[in-house]
Amino acid sequence: MFFNSTIGLSQIIYFILTLSLLFLLHLLFKIFQMELTGTIKKITDIQTFSSGFQKREVILTTDEQYPQTIAVEFVQDKTNLPDNFSTGDDVKISINIRGREWTGNDGTVKYFTSVTGWRIEKLSADSGNEPTRPSSQNNRSQQNKPSSSSKQNAFDDDDDDDLPF
Repeated sequence: MFFNSTIGLSQIIYFILTLSLLFLLHLLFKIFQMELTGTIKKITDIQTFSSGFQKREVILTTDEQYPQTIAVEFVQDKTNLPDNFSTGDDVKISINIRGREWTGNDGTVKYFTSVTGWRIEKLSADSGNEPTRPSSQNNRSQQNKPSSSSKQNAFDDDDDDDLPF
């Protein structure tokens, strides 16, 4: 018999299913991981509130057809993560989006959304990390270059339309 008498077939199947589930969870984490890439415009000082809450913001300008300026908060034990970065650095920030509801004394309900960073990495020119959409200047310069392959990409001919999607 192939199996030791102390290990049953059901235990082996359970082990295989557990490993499969862990692998699927790992893949889902990779798929749904949210990241922003861009250039650091500003890094604020750490703010400490009377409650003991601390936060620090990195203002990021994305590199896309319609650049966005986004404030990413680093809170509590993550406020030191931006220490090794400076204005002008190209970075990738792993983020979570947080939301909450607040009711004022007069009964007015307001909703708040924050972008919270939990990891920041410097992008280097040779790292292979590229923005999701080249800038329009790069797009025009690449249009004048001959194609290195005979196969054309159907998305290369977008004619610089003004639609943001």
